[in-house]
This record gives sequence, C-alpha cells and structure tokens, in this order.
Amino acid sequence: MKTQGVNAYVGGIIKRGKRVTKPNLPKHPTQHGYMTKDIQRAFIKAAIAKGLLPADAHRMAEIVSLTASVDPQKPIQFWQLYSVLGQEPIVRLVQRFYQRVFADEPWFTSVFENVGPIDHHINTQAAMWIDVMGGGPYYHGAEFRLSFHHTHNAIALMNDKGAKRWSDLMLQTLDTSADLLPNDPRVRQSINTFLSHFMKKYADEFAFENRSFFGETNQAYQVKINFMRMTDAEIHALTEAQISDALHKLGVDVSQYNGKEELLKKALMI
Repeated sequence: MKTQGVNAYVGGIIKRGKRVTKPNLPKHPTQHGYMTKDIQRAFIKAAIAKGLLPADAHRMAEIVSLTASVDPQKPIQFWQLYSVLGQEPIVRLVQRFYQRVFADEPWFTSVFENVGPIDHHINTQAAMWIDVMGGGPYYHGAEFRLSFHHTHNAIALMNDKGAKRWSDLMLQTLDTSADLLPNDPRVRQSINTFLSHFMKKYADEFAFENRSFFGETNQAYQVKINFMRMTDAEIHALTEAQISDALHKLGVDVSQYNGKEELLKKALMI
C-alpha cells in the first residue's frame, strides 16, 4: 500500500512508564522505504562518533534490522519502530499533533494552512514517518522532497521561534499519547531519538539553535562481551567501563582493581 493508501486510511481516522522484563511487542511486517537506508546510515555514523553505537554497528544485524529486539536491554532503533507500532499508532500520533498545530496561534498555524488542509499534513507527515520507521516506500521523493518542503513551504518556521513551537506541540502530543504506545519505555525513547535526530539535522541546515527536548533518548548500545572469544587486542580496545561491567557480570569483585590496567590484567586471565 503506497501513499494513497495512507491517505485513505487517514481519512477513516479523522471521521470517526515502567520497564517490562520481557516485552510482548507485536511484530508488524517491515520493508525499507525511500528514505530508510540513507537516514539509517547517517544516524549510525553520528551515533558511532558519540559513542552511542559500536564502531561496527553498520555491520551488526540486530542494529540494521528493521525488526526491534525483544531484549529490554537493547534500544529500539527508530527504523525499527514500525515493527512494533504498525500503521495506526503512527498515523494517530501525527493526527493528534496536527490537531494542535491547526488550533495554535495564527503566526504558526497560517504557515501550514497556506500549504494545505489538515488532512494533507497528516497524510504527508505520516507517510514520511512510516517510510523512515521501516513501514515501506510511502514518502515519494525522499530527502529531496523533504528538503524542498522546508526550504519553500515551511521556510518561515525554520528558525528558533518556529522550531521551538513545533517541538513544544510535539512534546505535548507525545506526553498525552501513551495510550497509543506499547508498555515498553524503549518505544518512546526511540521516537524521541527519531525526532531529536531530525531536529538537529534541520538546526544545522537552517542555522538555528537546537533547543528541542522530547525526553529521554536511546541509551548507548551495550555489546555483549565474551573475553574468551576475544583477542588480546580486542580486549585492550575496550573502555574501562566496558571491562569493569563485563567482569562484574562474571561475578568478579571489581572494587579490588584500580584503573583500567588492573582490570585489563584480570580480563586477560579469563
């Protein structure tokens, strides 16, 4: 089902925090969209630079996969969101957001009204989200279309004031839409990560200060460490925190060891 399918679906819609141990998340069929791979590559590169993802993240199947992990310790990447949400919650989130937009102050609302009615905005935004989140090819034109929209249709809001108001309304929408999300905090964190990634992208492109905060974002990806299957060089490349955490999980009293060198010696003995 392509974008026109989303349009029909949206029309139908308009007419009518605690951690879980083993999340029982639904599994919706996934597919790369027009934007998924490019956005995924850009995010992974930035996340590696920040230390949020391991250096070989782009080769790790569970990270690049479009299906979210059921392991509650593994973050859900935003291109995996469709696998746990499906279409309806995404569309309804976008719908609730634009209901706020079209009820807002004229200086803000008028920019959207000049582009089209609320149905148009819900449809195109939902198509873009579904496309990036692993739901398939919905957003025709991909990043070129997105860039054209912001540099022509929405340019009056691509600044500090416009970005802040957009972010405030989105935060309000998310904070009042827990009923649309699974009872797994990773889902909201992933949505926050998705929004934060794009807001930073726009802040860089349009030279405004990125003050947006949507809530807690994805935590750093924890790599399972098995010293017995690692070379000495690979163990040396680990951070002190990684070594300490892995030893602790093996039952070692890490308080006996002072600094990375002592921890390394213990790790190399295993």
